[in-house]
Amino acid sequence: MTTETDEPTLTVDELAAQAGVTVRTVRFYTAKGLLPPPSIGPRRVGRYGAGHLARLELIEELQQQGMTLAAIERYLHQLPAGLSARDLAIHRAVVASWAPDTVETMTQEDLERRAGRALAPEDMARLAAMSVAVASGDGAYRVDPGLLRLGVRLLDVPLGLETILAARGVLVEHSRAVAQELSRMFRDEVAERDSTDVKSLSAHMHPLVVQALLTAFQRSLKEELRTWLPDAGPAGDSS
Repeated sequence: MTTETDEPTLTVDELAAQAGVTVRTVRFYTAKGLLPPPSIGPRRVGRYGAGHLARLELIEELQQQGMTLAAIERYLHQLPAGLSARDLAIHRAVVASWAPDTVETMTQEDLERRAGRALAPEDMARLAAMSVAVASGDGAYRVDPGLLRLGVRLLDVPLGLETILAARGVLVEHSRAVAQELSRMFRDEVAERDSTDVKSLSAHMHPLVVQALLTAFQRSLKEELRTWLPDAGPAGDSS
């Protein structure tokens, strides 16, 4: 089962299934020191938490970008200590922004294994409405792996589907406006440069802009939430 806390509740099989890797891969990363060892529970069974899953997904994303294990190890060592699962997910979102969009074809059984839970017909309808998993015929679904974890978490959010879709529309609309304005600014800046400089700037600009947008949005959202949710924490707190 999944959990929003870092409480270790996953077996190695469940962790591997939700991350879309093999158990052998999990143990290999642990042996290499890329993944922290599990907590040992009753009967000496290893248990993993949300932090393990988020870190494993980040490792896999880095590897898909073509990074060597040595480069991944250096990247992970540069991260601040004590990052939460949410913080690691933000790092993964930045890394994923470097790659082109991908779609995987899955059966519902595969989808449930990745989600870490059973998916009722109404759950599948909500995932389809959010463009996370869309039926493609013969019992298969076209799944956006980058949105899957978010879509599954939204299944438990006490908001109506119409509200979630309206929120998605707001995010898409305003993010597109920001992208267009930033693109115009950068285009004006590089207009006089040669094509090699432009390509180099684009390669470096993408992850930096995504990181800046994530950080700015996270802080702005916390400040807004504090106006009507006193327990949301200090506006400057990015944890």
